[in-house]
Amino acid sequence: MTTKQLDAIRASKQELIDVRRLVKEQAEVLAKNTGYRKQVLVCGGTGCTSSHSMQVIEHLEKTLKEAGIDDVLIVKTGCFGLCSLGPIMIVYPEGAFYAQMTPEHAETVVKQHLIPGGSIVKELLYKGTVLEDGSVIPFAETPFYKKQMRIALRNCGVIAAEDIDEAIGAGDYAALEKVLTTGMTPDDVINEVLASGLRGRGGAGFPTGRKWMFAKASKGDIKYVCCNADEGDPGAFMDRSVLEGDPHCVLEAMTIAGYAIGAHQGYIYVRAEYPVAVERLKIAIGQARKYGLLGKNILGSGFSFDIDLRLGAGAFVCGEETALMTSIEGHRGEPRPRPPFPAVKGLFEKPTILNNVETWANINPIITKGAAWYASIGTEKSKGTKVFALGGKITNVGLVEVPMGTTLREIVEEIGGGIPNGKKFKAAQTGGPSGGCIPAEYIDTPIDFDNLVAIGSMMGSGGLIVLDEDTCMVDLSKFYLEFTADESCGKCTPCRLGTKRLLQLLTKITEGKGEPEDLEKIQELAEHMKSSSLCALGQSAPNPVLSTLAKFREEYEDHIYNHHCAAGVCKALLNYTIDKEKCIGCGLCARNCPVSAISRTDYVAPGHKLASFAIDPAKCIKCGVCMNNCKFHAVERK
Repeated sequence: MTTKQLDAIRASKQELIDVRRLVKEQAEVLAKNTGYRKQVLVCGGTGCTSSHSMQVIEHLEKTLKEAGIDDVLIVKTGCFGLCSLGPIMIVYPEGAFYAQMTPEHAETVVKQHLIPGGSIVKELLYKGTVLEDGSVIPFAETPFYKKQMRIALRNCGVIAAEDIDEAIGAGDYAALEKVLTTGMTPDDVINEVLASGLRGRGGAGFPTGRKWMFAKASKGDIKYVCCNADEGDPGAFMDRSVLEGDPHCVLEAMTIAGYAIGAHQGYIYVRAEYPVAVERLKIAIGQARKYGLLGKNILGSGFSFDIDLRLGAGAFVCGEETALMTSIEGHRGEPRPRPPFPAVKGLFEKPTILNNVETWANINPIITKGAAWYASIGTEKSKGTKVFALGGKITNVGLVEVPMGTTLREIVEEIGGGIPNGKKFKAAQTGGPSGGCIPAEYIDTPIDFDNLVAIGSMMGSGGLIVLDEDTCMVDLSKFYLEFTADESCGKCTPCRLGTKRLLQLLTKITEGKGEPEDLEKIQELAEHMKSSSLCALGQSAPNPVLSTLAKFREEYEDHIYNHHCAAGVCKALLNYTIDKEKCIGCGLCARNCPVSAISRTDYVAPGHKLASFAIDPAKCIKCGVCMNNCKFHAVERK
């Protein structure tokens, strides 16, 4: 592959992709020049695939063929972001955003919209794109998208994820070309990354350029570049979506890093539970090798670099850098003491740099647009953007990328669409099992690395779980402790035993057996774990507990002193009763009770013909089936 060949590919694909980026003034003109009257992009990410988006594509192709339409291009992309509305399909140049598509809906769109002279099928559009007067706006102008700034996700949902030509047309490998063909030295590359202010997006926030600088300065003929794609946080899917939608951006960035530090081999450690990401990485690596963008003498520069995959078995601890490298070496994934740090002695005891997927996805724009451009985005100490997997009690579940410094309120209320069912925002959990909770009083806090630490939480890899008033914070802490206790590798005692003991104390409280001194025990044990555990898993495992204990202590005390769970979550503290005045005696609750804990009484409420029912608390297992089946709201949970 030569630079002239790269330019030719870019020229052939540029207009296709420009249409998809929806430049309104030029979209129609560009569409005519591409040779396609319409382009139909269907999400092929894991979320939409699980909702049968592949069947949608099959029906599109079949119906188009039957209609004799051959000037419509079907493109299987990565994630568009608004995952709760999948499968998603966007038709260009209009930018018509069709949501929750079915094969039948696809057929309707072909017959009404994609035919020559057709029109948008408004009833199948994402409701946020249809205004009250019936006019349709592009999805980029909806509240979910308009406040976002896509850098790491720039090509996700835009290009065909398995087509290297489209990746090149969208800008991938332009940074590698600049580095290898314009005289940039390894120091120039590292200085550019340093000047950008990019910090690692895997959780710790360590300056990326400094990590590269340390590895370059380390002595040794053999060095390695690694990508951490072992995304283990519950509810996190940022890295997976980048790999599924734009795998070439990671390959390019790792190659640039190899040039910068003097490495010739890279490894991507990706969990085997990501089959779509794994398959697309395999395809991308094969394509890059075929094009000469991986392998020997890349772009005729004399620099050689290759990348291989290593699949993880799903161990959360392998997200820790030394445990990940130990696993790549073929051993059980356990952390190693630091120092020495990986930049000095890492994979196979050689100098190694490890960054996560999102960090790598930022390298191309930094090199092509310049460090000053990147550093102009975000806050003083946290530059650029951050990708969040937005989930929990939120209307718009999905993937969002916003500039550092965006407030939690903007993310929850504007981008996320607020809390469903009229519930109140209670807190947001960031950083997953290693993070903490941000209570409602901090909803206007600008989100960046330092601000989150200051209020008792952390950025983490980017999971952002929204909690409403029905969330029990004690039960939430227990949930995360169950996860970390199960995922502990067991190598060090503070983590191996500490997580289990913490979990026992939390379980005791949620079962109504808690004692006042348990809170002091939790605090003391958590502090010991943070200071003496071998790796970040054990050191951060107590964070959700400490965070909720500090910000929601009254809930812990309510569980202990009053044997009461205000959120109605902890079953052992609940009681189900039947309001005899509301009960009409239909018996639906009794017939569905799995333990026969409900029987008829002698009382007949005024206006009713049948005697009411009552629940025997000694037999009740508190499953809630009675409440779910009562149509008259006579069953109460207290």
